[in-house]
Amino acid sequence: MLEVADVVRAAGTEVCARLAVLPSQQQALRCIVQCRTCALGGELYRCADCGAYRFRYHSCGNRHCPKCHHQQTEQWLERQSPRLLPCPYYFLTFTLPSELRALARSHQKLVYGLLLSAAAATIQKLCADSQWLGAQPAMIAVLHTWTRAMLYHPHAHFLVSAGGLSPDGESWRKPKNPKFLLPVHALSKIFRAKIRDGLQQAGLLTKLPRGFWKSNKKWVVHAQPAGTGEKVLGYLARYLFHIAISNSRLERLENGQVTFNYRDNRTQQLVRVRLSAAHFVQRFLQHVLPKGFAKVRHYGLDSANCRGRHAQAMSLLAPAQVAPAPCQPSMVLPATADGAPHCPRCGKGRLVWIGELLPHPDGPVLIIPLTGRGRHGPCLYRKIPP
Repeated sequence: MLEVADVVRAAGTEVCARLAVLPSQQQALRCIVQCRTCALGGELYRCADCGAYRFRYHSCGNRHCPKCHHQQTEQWLERQSPRLLPCPYYFLTFTLPSELRALARSHQKLVYGLLLSAAAATIQKLCADSQWLGAQPAMIAVLHTWTRAMLYHPHAHFLVSAGGLSPDGESWRKPKNPKFLLPVHALSKIFRAKIRDGLQQAGLLTKLPRGFWKSNKKWVVHAQPAGTGEKVLGYLARYLFHIAISNSRLERLENGQVTFNYRDNRTQQLVRVRLSAAHFVQRFLQHVLPKGFAKVRHYGLDSANCRGRHAQAMSLLAPAQVAPAPCQPSMVLPATADGAPHCPRCGKGRLVWIGELLPHPDGPVLIIPLTGRGRHGPCLYRKIPP
């Protein structure tokens, strides 16, 4: 299968060094190229039946790598799903205007954080108003910076409970209007004002086009019902540990040109995009987040300092609800009856762990434990031919 790592290699070291100007971008490309290769080491297995050897190289663990974090995604869903309140939810999206994208690109940590906090404060402000709700909702926020074509488009998704816990914690309040949670036009105006205040406080207003704040440009805020929230939670989880594109959307790489596809959101038609490897890498790097930036955040009843109020809301909505049994994490390799991985060659043999592969400048080094001393006992070292 064609991978993002193949496109990065095709772009070349010099091009990637020129495009990856930030340390986080340089680290992302380096990890993606090395992921699940001998550069990171791994483990060696041997089938007890057919005798075939199986190399399993380590993953890079970088949050921008399209090959990593499948298990982390499942574990995040397993943790979050039981915390969804048994009530309807709404899915809200706050988008930065195109005029602010250059500023966001050059001040990522500040503007991205402001986007999430301003949107959350906007929702909380209107929810606290007794005209609409008069209560505190539960909110999960996730930052996205891309379109399906990998274009730069910073926006924030919010999964918000359709209702909230009263200030005294004694009752659960539903929206005053059964047709919507909050008025979109009011959300847009407050969101705009909070972004402006945040940029002014950071001293960045002068970097925007003259007359931008005097224009009548509408700030896009979209809201729609999300049912129980389970499907939207699954949608958000797919993008928590990946960015921009998956390997499955890459079709071919020929003569330095890469072709990938996406499904148009309006027409639902499959669209193909062809770019040079360098242009592809450039689009990809736009979405690499600053080091340490948290792209998923919890507000309201979902925040860490509201655990008691969240439990109270849960008891009010479902007093007889039984906590679900914890799910067991899935194994990386399919297992036999005794728990050992299956051999991918014969399909039935048991894979036996032989030793660990350590990365080495002259080629991988195999560490084989001495007989009877266990996996972490004294070892013999053997170089694996390149």
